Amino acid sequence: IIKQNIMLKDMNDTDFQEKVVKEDLTIINYSASWCGPCKQQLPTLKSLAESDEFKHINFYYCDVDNNLNTSTSANIRGVPTLVKYRKGKEISRKVGASGEAELKAFFKSED
Repeated sequence: IIKQNIMLKDMNDTDFQEKVVKEDLTIINYSASWCGPCKQQLPTLKSLAESDEFKHINFYYCDVDNNLNTSTSANIRGVPTLVKYRKGKEISRKVGASGEAELKAFFKSED
């Protein structure tokens, strides 16, 4: 089990309707406990989620195996996948593990 901090909140199937649709900007990390690239990317993702630079973004960790409704609704085909939402509407996504520079660019993009 991957421990999550307050900046990268664990998501369950009810969080999307209760939280994400009300938030201005959200990034959900769709991941799996068995996924090597997911584990490799997670420390960098957590570090950026905790930084002041991205404090305006709500970050969630969604285990695809435990949240099938959310993952299926988001049309997740592979992990890791980062999806950026504005008020619950997808505005962009990034599939595959990324380094810090790529993640920062994705977070900053205004899609």
